Amino acid sequence: MATQTTGLTPAEEARWTSLVSKGIDMSVVGLSGMVGKDVRVTKPVVPHKIQIKDAPELLGGAEAQAVAVYLQIRGAAPGHMVLVYTPETAIDLVDLLLDQPMGTTKELGEMELSALGEMGNIMGSFFLNTLADTTGLDLQPTPPAVLMDMAGSVLDMALAEIMLEVDELLIVDTVFGTEDRQIHGTFLVLPSPALVWHLLHGEDAA
Repeated sequence: MATQTTGLTPAEEARWTSLVSKGIDMSVVGLSGMVGKDVRVTKPVVPHKIQIKDAPELLGGAEAQAVAVYLQIRGAAPGHMVLVYTPETAIDLVDLLLDQPMGTTKELGEMELSALGEMGNIMGSFFLNTLADTTGLDLQPTPPAVLMDMAGSVLDMALAEIMLEVDELLIVDTVFGTEDRQIHGTFLVLPSPALVWHLLHGEDAA
């Protein structure tokens, strides 16, 4: 996951990291309900900063193929969320979502892309509901768009607006899964500076 933090004090950055971590935990709870199995975050949340221009390297480079589920954040202030996986991981994820043996899915067709979109909708909604419940803000996701393209193209769409205002991201890669399946992906949360301010100050910033 990536969230921009340029200009935050250490205390604000700690609160922002705590909010996002809580949101991730609850988004995985939502995923558990979707698949009917206990899904948990299996890698500790350890944030680190990178320059926003280096974000494609998270996904293997700008020309690496990626499958992304993209949602915009609407409400108190704008933002973006992107769940990104390699094509191979996305195929494994579909098997998890559809409760199929690993290796069943061979390609991403209409049904498989729909399953990924529904996963993004559930995880994004649970994530934003957690932040909204904590801060008292109105936050809603747009319907998800599932994209298959080069990592650079996927991120350009989400990062274009953010790059005008910040140049640094706080990164957390996410690993979640059941007892017998692990899924490694990148959950990018890209709020506008205005949304970060609202989230940190809650209703007082409205």
